[in-house]
Amino acid sequence: MRQGARSSVLNGRVSELEQVVRARRSIRLFHADRPVPRADVLAALDLASRAPSNSNTQPWHLVLASGSARERLVAALVEASRHREPAIPPLPAEFERMKYALGEQLYGSMGIERDDADSRRKAQRLNWRFYNAPLAGIVCMHRELHHVDSLGVGMFLQTLLLGLTARGLGTCVQMLIAGFPDVIREALDIPEHYEILCGLAIGHPVEDFPSNNLAIPRKPVDECVVFHDD
Repeated sequence: MRQGARSSVLNGRVSELEQVVRARRSIRLFHADRPVPRADVLAALDLASRAPSNSNTQPWHLVLASGSARERLVAALVEASRHREPAIPPLPAEFERMKYALGEQLYGSMGIERDDADSRRKAQRLNWRFYNAPLAGIVCMHRELHHVDSLGVGMFLQTLLLGLTARGLGTCVQMLIAGFPDVIREALDIPEHYEILCGLAIGHPVEDFPSNNLAIPRKPVDECVVFHDD
């Protein structure tokens, strides 16, 4: 292939990649009755397995539940949430404001007022049902590994999200799910040597649900990146 033709092909691929990255969003309501094609999930997992990792440890471990296994997990999470709060580390004050800003945007899109505690609790309960997604995931890492290895898990997860997005599927990474690790272990028989990092909802988005179509702001690049040229 001539250099010019190769460059044209690569530019086309970059453009397609950018479209997928920009199309990905956190979905908070799925069609419960639309199954997720196993072939699409396997293809996206195969793509995600190409993610880099420290010493090629490939530290990711993903447990996926559908059907009765998913319902067992959901029932256990719902029951646990009735009796105690999830064990989630608090955010430092300078980052907590971003959490509140996101919550205001999400609840606002659903017409839920700031002081409407009942409606907020009702919306939050969808977390434990994986927002009705028919495929529920639990992302894990061997607990003897360290933060440098969690970078590999993150790159695997992001690649998986993009692979699923490219196949017309929606996703949502759920940190709150990890607040009940004991419940999850028992429901899905996950060994103790795996640390539970987060949940993952996979399914077909309800396109007209307001919070599925939000433009969530991002920090400007120059606020997060420093270039040194001298």
